[in-house]
Amino acid sequence: MPRDKTQSHERIIEAAKKEFMEYGFTDASLRRIAAEAGIQVGGLYKHFGSKEEMFASLVDPAIEGLMKCFHEIEDDYFDEIGKVAAESIWEDQTETVRFMGYIYDHFDEFRLIVCRSQGTKYENFTHDIAKQEEEVTIRYMNALKKSGIAVNDVDEKEFHLLVTASVEAILQAVIHDFTKDEAMHYARTLEKFYLPAWKALFGL
Repeated sequence: MPRDKTQSHERIIEAAKKEFMEYGFTDASLRRIAAEAGIQVGGLYKHFGSKEEMFASLVDPAIEGLMKCFHEIEDDYFDEIGKVAAESIWEDQTETVRFMGYIYDHFDEFRLIVCRSQGTKYENFTHDIAKQEEEVTIRYMNALKKSGIAVNDVDEKEFHLLVTASVEAILQAVIHDFTKDEAMHYARTLEKFYLPAWKALFGL
């Protein structure tokens, strides 16, 4: 990409981020973004095919990183099956702290996703993350059963609501604009709050 086009692209990205942060996706104006970036509106389409593509360019890298973090935690759990006694399962659970740390290392991006994405495919972000968490947890519980650890069966509808509530609880820190220190303290509080409940639910 020629240097001048690279510089234009960077100006557009910064202008788009500012616009989406202030107005949200639906009310964001391509005309204002172009003016802020110092180009004509038509020039935006040399870089992005649509307003949603522009929004996606801001948030997709952060989501990809969160998914990598999610899968690393998933692998850690499955690697430990057979190595721990039932009473020690989740004893050192730190996934909420790890998630919160990642989110706050990319706070602006998750602020866009959680608070400014109405009208895009990202407006169902909480549901999508909760769905993945449900699927992984059920697979993990089935793996525990196969390893000889007794696990309670749970009602699927109730479990869906509980997981969704736990994901929403994490994201409330972003919605309420916590500082990172406040968010990390809150994450540790969430772990203390939810861990006994999950263990009781599954009979562990």
